[in-house]
Amino acid sequence: MNNTDTNNKEDQKQNASEEAVKADQNAVTQEKSLEEKYAELNDKYVRLYADFENFRKRATKERVDLIKYASEDMFKQIIPVLDDFERAFKSIKEATDINIIKQGEELIYNKFKGILVQNGLQEMKSAGEKFDPEIHDAVTNVPAPTEDKKGKVIDEVEKGYYLNGKVIRHAKVIVGN
Repeated sequence: MNNTDTNNKEDQKQNASEEAVKADQNAVTQEKSLEEKYAELNDKYVRLYADFENFRKRATKERVDLIKYASEDMFKQIIPVLDDFERAFKSIKEATDINIIKQGEELIYNKFKGILVQNGLQEMKSAGEKFDPEIHDAVTNVPAPTEDKKGKVIDEVEKGYYLNGKVIRHAKVIVGN
């Protein structure tokens, strides 16, 4: 072999060696890049999970507070009725006219009932209606005074109530049989 062939072979070896070093450097660089991406994605995941946990805890606390203080507005409206009752009790001790006491009681009752109606409470109309086990509780059955009263509510022992259209207390009724 001549000198040129040897030089070419050495150059080729050196080039191959340089390419191998460059490939190793590229592989190391790529590995570092992948590790950095992994670390970045992992960090994003951990932060997102922490944000979600904080949101879940905050939502749970808000729900508990909502349930705990849901009736606050209603109580704020009822407290003046309580004040009216207290004033009425004081005035009963000094009152001589029973009609004034009756009027005072009626005013307080109407005020209280108005507050309940404003907040969605409705009385159930039962007397004379057809018996419906979904909204009525039959206390007893009695013989119907007329044929058309059979299966209908003859009398109401205790009123039933709806709250925003939902039955919250069934009416206790006497049914004609």
